Amino acid sequence: MNSTVSLLDNFSVEFREFNDALSSAGAYGALRYLNKRTPHRFTGVYKYVGNTLQNIVLYDRYDPTIHMGADTPLAATYCSLLQKQQALEINDASEDERVKGVIETSVVSYCGVSIKDDEGNPFGSLCHFDMNRCQERYSDFPLLEAAAKVLYNYIHSDKFTNQ
Repeated sequence: MNSTVSLLDNFSVEFREFNDALSSAGAYGALRYLNKRTPHRFTGVYKYVGNTLQNIVLYDRYDPTIHMGADTPLAATYCSLLQKQQALEINDASEDERVKGVIETSVVSYCGVSIKDDEGNPFGSLCHFDMNRCQERYSDFPLLEAAAKVLYNYIHSDKFTNQ
């Protein structure tokens, strides 16, 4: 029981800190906050547009001047798998039978959640990713799932500008 209360308290603190980052520094600041908690280089918000995965905002730990990434063919992304499932964690794509030979991408490690629209349909994804192997981050899923809904609402508000 004590560990459950501790996890809930920890989540509450992290979710408040995420919202504070969003309020003070916009979507980019919120992604920067999420990225500080992971070993992955990139954290991004993406939208499904036909057969394309469109980047909305991106944080690059090694080059914080970058605020947007390139759009990518949807079939070449792990985000495409989130159209049918809520969350996906890949430590090393070269060893993961779920994706080995299914998706051709330079991304090795991935941790992402589906972003749903107001009707519950797949809108896009919120994800961490890296071209190198990263440590598992299952503990990120509750915060990423909560953040995904908040970010969806934020990018559809008049507050959002693609910084």
